[in-house]
Amino acid sequence: MSAESLTKPPSLASSGATYSTTTAVVSATVAMVSFQAGASVAKQLIPSIGAPGTTALRLGLSAVLVVVLQRAWRTIPTRKVWPVILAYGVSLGAMNFVFYFALRSIPLGIAVAIEFIGPLGVAVFASRRRVDYLWVALAAAGLLVLLPIRATADRLDPVGVLCALAAGLGWALYIVYGQRAGRAHGAAASTWGLIVAACLTVPIGIADAGRALAAPWVWTFGMAVAVFSSALPYTLEMVALRRLSAKTFGTLMSFEPAIAALAGVAFLHEHLTPSQWLAIGLIIVASVGTVSGEH
Repeated sequence: MSAESLTKPPSLASSGATYSTTTAVVSATVAMVSFQAGASVAKQLIPSIGAPGTTALRLGLSAVLVVVLQRAWRTIPTRKVWPVILAYGVSLGAMNFVFYFALRSIPLGIAVAIEFIGPLGVAVFASRRRVDYLWVALAAAGLLVLLPIRATADRLDPVGVLCALAAGLGWALYIVYGQRAGRAHGAAASTWGLIVAACLTVPIGIADAGRALAAPWVWTFGMAVAVFSSALPYTLEMVALRRLSAKTFGTLMSFEPAIAALAGVAFLHEHLTPSQWLAIGLIIVASVGTVSGEH
């Protein structure tokens, strides 16, 4: 407890703590909304410049913003650190690349829900609690509903589902290597991981999209994606992480599939079936359950 808080009346100290927590929760919520709004804009780019071109715009412009704002030239990794930075950057680039491929053919909310299997798997794998098997079962039930294994009218595109699952694997690797990179190179690891991801995906995107990337409106949309999907949410998440426990922050993030589904309805006019909403709900409950048991 700080000396300043000791000099305040209890009511004022409590009020300040409540205000700080409220600010953190609002920051985390706005970050999730921002990220999914950016994904909605990105999905509208995909028909014109393709998934590789959209990935290139998002990561390329985000990298430029981060390099300038964070002055990356001051924190160049050492030779010893580069292997884990490269692994981190490759996983980040691959995760975004296949996620945008998933968005070509399946709704945003469903893609995010399936992708959430990645971080959920990392959390469960690191846990030793028996109750986590219940959360795995719930997530598996939700995933089973979404997988295109039944010949129904709402059957999802198999390629899109496979890409979302691949994005989940990329997200899991991003978490694992991100933690290692952070321990090895501090906060600057995220900057250099993004630079590596951009270096890998930008040439592919340019080769695939070609002259379509030169359209002025594409760059306007691309900058919106870079700001709403990277710069703004990452800044807000840092505000939230300074004031919330990892457990509380993780619980809030567990609701991102629902926010993604609502963003799909609001911005993309994507309407899900009751069974798909149920599946998303099961995955959210599984994520909340897993996070709530972490210390």
